[in-house]
Amino acid sequence: MKILSDILITVETIEIIGNTEVPVTSIVFDSRKVDLGCVFVAVKGTQTDGHTFIPGAAEKGAKAIVCESLPNDLNNEIVYIKVANSSKAMGQMAAAFYDYPSQRLKLVGITGTNGKTTTATLLYHLVRKLGYKAGLLSTVRNYIDDKIIEATHTTPDAVQMNRLMRQMLDAGCDYCFMEVSSHAIDQQRIAGLSFEGALFTNITHDHLDYHKTFAEYIKAKKKFFDDLHPESFALINTDDKNGRVMVQNTKARVKSYAVNSAADFKAKILESHFEGSLLEIDHTEIWTYFVGRFNAYNLLAVFSAASMLGFEKEEILKVISELKPVEGRFETIRSVNGITAIVDYAHTPDALLNVINSINQIRNDNQDLITVVGAGGDRDKTKRPEMAKIASENSSKTILTSDNPRSEDPNDILNDMKVGVDILNQKKVLSITDRKEAIRTACLLAKGGDIILIAGKGHETYQEIKGVKHHFDDREVINQIFNELYN
Repeated sequence: MKILSDILITVETIEIIGNTEVPVTSIVFDSRKVDLGCVFVAVKGTQTDGHTFIPGAAEKGAKAIVCESLPNDLNNEIVYIKVANSSKAMGQMAAAFYDYPSQRLKLVGITGTNGKTTTATLLYHLVRKLGYKAGLLSTVRNYIDDKIIEATHTTPDAVQMNRLMRQMLDAGCDYCFMEVSSHAIDQQRIAGLSFEGALFTNITHDHLDYHKTFAEYIKAKKKFFDDLHPESFALINTDDKNGRVMVQNTKARVKSYAVNSAADFKAKILESHFEGSLLEIDHTEIWTYFVGRFNAYNLLAVFSAASMLGFEKEEILKVISELKPVEGRFETIRSVNGITAIVDYAHTPDALLNVINSINQIRNDNQDLITVVGAGGDRDKTKRPEMAKIASENSSKTILTSDNPRSEDPNDILNDMKVGVDILNQKKVLSITDRKEAIRTACLLAKGGDIILIAGKGHETYQEIKGVKHHFDDREVINQIFNELYN
């Protein structure tokens, strides 16, 4: 339990009505979770406006209401705090409520279109292999040292985030690595957090359903670096032309990494195979279990961030050589007759092209690449034809199928994708709505030595159709079909 005035200490308030020297039990923004003695924060969301739930929160026993617009009817037993931005205020309050856990952890945030999950997860594993306790906040799952907490969003809400970090501290963690999505930055979910460092991977076409323009998407990412304190570090990929844009106004210490351009940390790809890659990182050769140019960037980002955290080069490289790929990221499954299936989370045009290019650089002329790909419903529609175009132009055969259609008709999504297929490539493109049948068809089309890429869902274990989540795991499906056809 905390005193309300203590958790408002960093919040810029416009007006306060009532006595703030009162105890409060929790901070909530979901009106269904309001209980006696809590602070209810009325947040304007993308779907609903929390201000409409203020009367209900008052009836359920909220001790205080934080809002951007005061209600007409005020309750004398409730403290009202008017602020300019409820989301920002909630982040600042949550940090204070849990005694500022991010200030006592070495917190590193990773942002970018692609590579966030892999980079954050590998940093978590690296630090633990070096003998330290660490936490992870990621798309796949969250960790408090070795305890798994299942993830529901790329970046949790501010209250949950600070609660998890408090638990990390209580468990003895020294470090926390987290994905920082553009939504979280824009919605002020990371307000109140203190970052030891921030890392930019890249920025490509994604989330335009939310940000509307690419310029706004870049602006959201850039804000993360704008808000860093001078003692933190900002690490950017200078092979991405927007890398320098990210740090134009930052107060943090800027360092860079790159494969092609001049940078503080450099890497080269010396050999690439389906079993792994031989890399040169900071003038030292190491064998890794990772495949593809995009993974070279991910591993270089890990090396760079670990170096900025003060770890020795030799110990970092030793652990990198032992690390294994993150589940659902270029995860390989082989049949007994020599077909290689690759399951990957690639769900943006750039990520899909990166994975396909990596495969094409390794396969020989006798090996076909059969790509199974879809696009999510209720999301950015403009990337659908782009993904179909990339798959059809760079694969031997392409099967367009369902991803997570959500509330949309999957056939409408496939029709949007087909627009991107050039007339010369139409003969090598199939459309199969049922994802399992699409994967089965790819297996039937493949011969020994061929490669099947199943893109889009990666680690996910469900398919969302008409608002209902059904169990579906690409890895389970491919294993089942391989066993049925070839065992």
